[in-house]
Amino acid sequence: MAYESVDSFLKRCLLTIPVVVMLFSASALTHAAESSAVEPVATTKADKPAVTTSSSFALRGEPKYKTGFAHFDYANPDAPQGGIMRRSAVGTFDNLHRYAQRGTPATASDELYDPLMKGSLDELDVYYPLIAEKISYPDDYSFLRFHINPKATFQDGKPITAESVKFSFEKFAAEGVPQFKKYYSFVKKIEVDDKQTVTFHLEGANREEMASLLSLKILPEHYWGSRNFGEPSKEIPVGSSGMTIDRFKLGQFIEYRFLDDYWAKDLPVNKGSDNFDIVRYDYYLDANVAFEGFKSGQFEFWEETQAKNWATAYDFPALTEGKVKRESLDHSLPQATSGFIFNTQRPLFKDRRVREALSYLLDFEWMNKALFYDQYTRTRSYFTNTEYASSGLPSEAELAILEPMKALVPPQVLNKAFELPETKGDGNIRTQMRRALALLKEAGWTLKDGRLLNKDGEPFEFEFIARDPQTERIVAPFKANLEKIGITLNVRRIDASQFINRLRNHDFDMLSGSYPALPTPSSDMKILFDSKFVDSTWNIANIQDEAIDKLVAGITANLTNDEALLAWGRAFDRVALWNYFLIPHWHISAFRIAYWDKFERPEDRPEYDLGESLWWSKDAK
Repeated sequence: MAYESVDSFLKRCLLTIPVVVMLFSASALTHAAESSAVEPVATTKADKPAVTTSSSFALRGEPKYKTGFAHFDYANPDAPQGGIMRRSAVGTFDNLHRYAQRGTPATASDELYDPLMKGSLDELDVYYPLIAEKISYPDDYSFLRFHINPKATFQDGKPITAESVKFSFEKFAAEGVPQFKKYYSFVKKIEVDDKQTVTFHLEGANREEMASLLSLKILPEHYWGSRNFGEPSKEIPVGSSGMTIDRFKLGQFIEYRFLDDYWAKDLPVNKGSDNFDIVRYDYYLDANVAFEGFKSGQFEFWEETQAKNWATAYDFPALTEGKVKRESLDHSLPQATSGFIFNTQRPLFKDRRVREALSYLLDFEWMNKALFYDQYTRTRSYFTNTEYASSGLPSEAELAILEPMKALVPPQVLNKAFELPETKGDGNIRTQMRRALALLKEAGWTLKDGRLLNKDGEPFEFEFIARDPQTERIVAPFKANLEKIGITLNVRRIDASQFINRLRNHDFDMLSGSYPALPTPSSDMKILFDSKFVDSTWNIANIQDEAIDKLVAGITANLTNDEALLAWGRAFDRVALWNYFLIPHWHISAFRIAYWDKFERPEDRPEYDLGESLWWSKDAK
């Protein structure tokens, strides 16, 4: 049950509707020489593209691990097996089917199904054998052939075959979320060549799009064939992974049991991971209640998300007595872009100047000092901790991209460095308030008798939906600053189910959420930003912007050109920032964790993951 790796996010978002919003790291790809894991297959006709057959795949560069590797370097292959890890979840769940188009699925229920190939946690977008023991593909990416491991089975012992792969894709396309079929429109035909071989025929696919098929989750037709895949379910399904649901009580807890007879348990990609017999999630109404449960030993692992708690709440008896360990583990992972997100199609927020004006009312410097104990850094890019983050004025290469679309982008994009408002942190934001009012006046708003009114005399009033008290806490100072310039913000706290439904339907004015981390620009960004995917709930801000569509298309067209991709990525960043689709929040480049002293872990942590799926119980020794 690992912290989600950057190479798995997109494939999951294509398969399921999210609760809230790290992104599938896409490629600045070159068709590099393959590693020793690759065995090129020669072709006899000069007009046919060369075909590569390989037991691994890297979007760029070469796989770190060669054919026949024993295990990932960060895993302990001798980790003892057994015991239980108890964890927590906040909110509720009402079904066991992660891919249903309604309802609230149980935490980690997507892990009931294995993908065709599995990524490592110390590389970006590199895949190794799991259900598929190797793949074949030509230089023009016109097909992708999977060679299924003949030992692969579902949890009930029935074989996983080429037919299973074909069925899985078609089930997701027919009854899964709409964006799945739209994204995979480049898949024109699927042929079962024999029991262990299946070929996806592709049209117009690039390397990245082809690679997204490697993470297709495999479903048993003998279970799902007669069931509606889009509907919620309270039945424990037959899966294809090494874990199944052992016990559950809707809305209260769920226990996952790892299977002793899992066929892939000793494959290199799994060696040393999932070392517990049981992983249990207990549900709590909110994070504060959950933390009290952790302190009292009701569960044993906690990743802290609240700066105030990290600074002040770790003086409870179990910690001072050494029964609980507390660690801050630095990392340099790309960061999600979180913020107060506008529904940009609401009439109130269609004008970019209004969205920019409201950004002046979030006093990060004061909040960081007063609420967050100076633990955070302001987020200033959609590509934080990567070379694609824009800064300063546009380069010549960026201007060459941006000037032809200058009528579609905010004028500042071309001649002004993007900077977020900054304050002294003393709570005095008069300068910022004046700037906000000037922008609002340009957009047709007038301050009269302490209220901000439009030309029709209607007040500036909107709703912020929240689903936990922590969100209410951070929105309160923003609300107070809005009131100072005559804006009414109504904060409405709703339960998790309502929140999800309103997010899915774009039925909100503003909420606190995040766009996932973008390690590199990717054609998969269209799911997050492109207007053709506006029905995807990953496009939280409801963005329908011609310039953004063109920039995402330019990124897709330049994936094999590192220099051009750098310019396109930075150009996108500038335009997205200046559009103020959200008021950016903050981030911290560290994992803040606490856990009861019942576990051990490998000495080396994987570069791109917290790695708790590699831990083991002391009791199992």
